[in-house]
Amino acid sequence: MSGMRAVNAARRWIGTPYQHQCSALGAGTDCLGLIRGVWRELYGAEPMAVPPYTPDWAEETGKETLLSAARSCLIEIPLTDAGPGDVLLFRMSPAACVKHAAIKSGADRMIHAYWGRSVVETFLIPYWQRRCVFAFSFSKA
Repeated sequence: MSGMRAVNAARRWIGTPYQHQCSALGAGTDCLGLIRGVWRELYGAEPMAVPPYTPDWAEETGKETLLSAARSCLIEIPLTDAGPGDVLLFRMSPAACVKHAAIKSGADRMIHAYWGRSVVETFLIPYWQRRCVFAFSFSKA
């Protein structure tokens, strides 16, 4: 599958307001909801149900829930091999659990649901580069 299909699907979400625990194009989404919405466009039904989660779920549980889900549904690739259409995962601090996701849209750009704002396409500035710790492909094809 072409990575540009995932990028084009993600770009349709740009401007969708940030809404915790949602995944509705144009109405509201969080970073996981964006990945879920792109998955639905590429493949149809989501591979698993998403349980309710609070904004502080990672801090409260200390579990790598987002990383585990990515590993069960996506194909892990070396971070250095990530290209347009691949999913990037971030730790907001070195000892924290993975808690943010984005879709790489170019060599130095990503699309993500920005907390408190909306889905945006931004540069992968050093702030994000330092926090980016895993990459996944939607598909091998």
